[in-house]
Amino acid sequence: MAAAAAATAFFPSIPTPRPRLTATVVCRPPPIFTGATDAVPPPEDEDSSDDDDDAGAAPRRSGRKDRRRAVRIAWEKLVRWSRSWRRRNRSDVLESTRKVVVLGGGSFGTAMAAHVAAKKADLEVAMLLRDDLVCRSINNTHINCKYLAEHRLPENIVATTSAADALAGADFCFHAVPVQFSSSFLESISTHVDPKLPFISLSKGLELNTLRTMSKIIPRALGNRRQPFVVLSGPSFAVELMNKLPTAMVVASKDKKLASSVQQLLASPNLRISTSSDVTGVEIAGALKNVLAIAAGIVEGMSLGNNCMAALVAQGCSEIRWLATKMGAKPTTLSGLSGSGDIMLTCFVNLSRNRTVGLRLGSGEKLDKIMSSMNQCIYLSLGC
Repeated sequence: MAAAAAATAFFPSIPTPRPRLTATVVCRPPPIFTGATDAVPPPEDEDSSDDDDDAGAAPRRSGRKDRRRAVRIAWEKLVRWSRSWRRRNRSDVLESTRKVVVLGGGSFGTAMAAHVAAKKADLEVAMLLRDDLVCRSINNTHINCKYLAEHRLPENIVATTSAADALAGADFCFHAVPVQFSSSFLESISTHVDPKLPFISLSKGLELNTLRTMSKIIPRALGNRRQPFVVLSGPSFAVELMNKLPTAMVVASKDKKLASSVQQLLASPNLRISTSSDVTGVEIAGALKNVLAIAAGIVEGMSLGNNCMAALVAQGCSEIRWLATKMGAKPTTLSGLSGSGDIMLTCFVNLSRNRTVGLRLGSGEKLDKIMSSMNQCIYLSLGC
């Protein structure tokens, strides 16, 4: 301080430095409501020991206790309201759904029909097929004689070849027709489709020549660009879904409310459904992973080794991510269930049809022979 006084004497314009006062403010964050089942009430403030010396300490402590009690009661009411709202919201979609239609009777369409039908005994699930023999098999014996014949279907599944009967009064429509036949098929039934009927696409691939995805094909073929649309994708084999093995998938839609409704319709103890708004990312990943799976099968068939397999799949994932993001997809979608999850399942598991085709090609078989020996759709050339 002596130095400061001397400096002031010679330089009177310089103000005398003042000691800097610092204070530490401790902010307690407000309680965050997470919607958890076992919610914890907000923390209580501790009584200050300094109040014990004051004459009015007792009334002040009583007032604080009353305020804390009021906050606790309000918090508990909010938790109870949230629980009841979630239960009501979850049940509303399934309870209000009376009929679901599945277009196509392949393995995954059959598995999805069985999954939805098993959730509610009085729910009508109509399968629109083109094969009279399969229709009779499902209606009479509750077995799809062509696909997943070893599994018995729920009795509330009804098969028909009439589009008018299948679509009448439907609340949701699952589209499981192969991509390359979707345009012509949808155009033929467009007069029976309600403009507000939500379409849930199970088909993966790109339409040859046009390179359109199902989110473009369905509205164009139906003549309604506002047709509600959801895409369902993820690592899922139909046979494991039928066996009720743990599975996780994602539904994507520009309409968040619609995506949430489909999530509630499909979610079950063995099927976990996530929601997304990235329709482009989910569709592109689901289409291009099939080409990568065929290449992975070729590597296996030619016995090129694990190093080559890892390099192929890693570079393929990188290229899919690059293309999808250029088309407007979110990078996080490509690393999720519909991206990396589906790629791993399709490239490395023997149940994959596309990997099987590549494996046989790499072993020296001709493509025509392979295609004629398989009764399921193979996603060659970006789609089927």
